[in-house]
Amino acid sequence: MNKTIIAIDDQPDIRKLIRMTLEFKDFQVIEADSGEAGLALVRQHRPDLILLDVMMPGLDGFAVSNTLAADPELRRIPVVMLTALDRPKDVEAGLHTGARAYLTKPFSPMALIQLVGRLSQEAPPSDAA
Repeated sequence: MNKTIIAIDDQPDIRKLIRMTLEFKDFQVIEADSGEAGLALVRQHRPDLILLDVMMPGLDGFAVSNTLAADPELRRIPVVMLTALDRPKDVEAGLHTGARAYLTKPFSPMALIQLVGRLSQEAPPSDAA
């Protein structure tokens, strides 16, 4: 069965790039355009991995990651921060929320494939309904 990835980003072009990149390697990609919508999809689909932008209106990526980390049923899903924020303090803040990795935009599609492939293999089996 294909691994399921949820991409949470308010920029449609970034979500499209993520989807096209990962579907090329047979990942199933579900898109969300906000932190709130992303959390709902995570609860519904229990993905193998979450790609999460930081700067979004409403719930930002740090808040989403903190919410996931506080939920016993969701905290084991690997989160990758995928953002333009590249200062050391931003990376530290992202990892402090429980994110497993931090990838900055613009990103290499090959780096994304490798990172997602590695982390999704480490993820616990999906128990989606």
